[in-house]
Amino acid sequence: MDITSTSASPRRNIITVSQLNRETSQLLAEHFLSVLVEGELSNLSTPASGHIYFSLKDANAQVRCAMFRTQQRRLAFKPENGKQVIVKAQVSLYEPRGDYQLIVEHIEEAGDGALRRAFDALKLKLSGEGLFDAAHKQALPTLPKAIGVITSPTGAAIRDILTVLKRRFALIPVIVYPVAVQGDNAKYEIAKAIATANQHKHCDVIILGRGGGSLEDLWAFNEELVARAIHDSEIPIISGVGHETDFTIADFVADLRAPTPSAAAEHASPDQQQWLSRFMYLESRLQQQMQRKLNQKQQTLDWLFKRLEQQHPGQRLARNARRMNELEARLNQAIQAKLRHIAGTIEAKTAKLWQHNPAIAINSHKQRQSYLSKRLTSAMDHKLEKLNQRLLNASQTLHAVSPLATLNRGYSMTVNQVSGEIIRSVEQLKLGDTVQTRLAQGRFSSQITGIDRD
Repeated sequence: MDITSTSASPRRNIITVSQLNRETSQLLAEHFLSVLVEGELSNLSTPASGHIYFSLKDANAQVRCAMFRTQQRRLAFKPENGKQVIVKAQVSLYEPRGDYQLIVEHIEEAGDGALRRAFDALKLKLSGEGLFDAAHKQALPTLPKAIGVITSPTGAAIRDILTVLKRRFALIPVIVYPVAVQGDNAKYEIAKAIATANQHKHCDVIILGRGGGSLEDLWAFNEELVARAIHDSEIPIISGVGHETDFTIADFVADLRAPTPSAAAEHASPDQQQWLSRFMYLESRLQQQMQRKLNQKQQTLDWLFKRLEQQHPGQRLARNARRMNELEARLNQAIQAKLRHIAGTIEAKTAKLWQHNPAIAINSHKQRQSYLSKRLTSAMDHKLEKLNQRLLNASQTLHAVSPLATLNRGYSMTVNQVSGEIIRSVEQLKLGDTVQTRLAQGRFSSQITGIDRD
């Protein structure tokens, strides 16, 4: 080697290891002022100094991290190995060893941890606005005209809901509003379905539901957009989301929270067996009241016959005969009116039962009602025929001694057509009165146009 040549060459820029590490540290600090990094905690160490040392790793790499004691006051959870976290940190180089590391300022849980905090924050916000207050809860209809179901058309929840509704009350219509229950668009579809149901008003109770899943799976039901749509709904909403242990924001805002979709269907639908039993009870009560009314009318009729038998023949007999005719007519009218009312009531009840109960049971009750109505009408006609015959026999017997026979000799009898009172003096009359004159053959009515008191 030529020594002279070497000493004549330019001087090389040689730095020390300390200088290299220092300049690298400055370069990293200037370029990465603050970064957010997600990874899994490992090699967690908490020495007596109070600082925390750990590694942050993913499937392909890891980096050393340090968090000083003064930064730990803002931790909302206890760091543990295996937890997925997001750290806010500065990138630095530990100069004595040349180790690249992160100086952590803040740690938060990733995944469910972040969702849980968002859940708690929204819950606190909406609760403060009064969206969970009992004063806003609407009562469920006792017998809904139709039930709306907002859920996925392909999930297990819709099958469970329809199975329960068919078992409970199969004749109540079910309107399904198909929506996505998971994913970015789910909250928009759910809110739109609630608005559509309220706009059309085809149903008067809504089941909002889906099957179980993780907090992330159920997140569409924790969205503020969905919560406010539930709160603004004029139709009562039952929330049946997830399993019994799952709670969502929708559960707190809804008018009723059910632990499962099937339980929501139970709350939304009445029990058709209870309604049928109630109808049968009312039918029995109606029959009892009809029989009691008929018994009362029969007693009245018997009492009138007894009074007629005890009274002396003559004017009282004639008056009672007219009264008997009037009572008979009123009794017939009352019975016919009652029968028409009963028939109308039974027909209305039967029509309502036809709308809300299995057809076989309804037809059976209609046939029984028709049979009982015919028997009742036949029995009443038969009874009235017997009573008319008794009255005719009594009238014929009394006619022999009745002063009405006098009419056959050319006399007549005049009565006030309204009150039925026999006219014996013009003092009983006033202009405009209508009277009825009975002759031996027939009767005629006339109006008083003049009175001569001479």
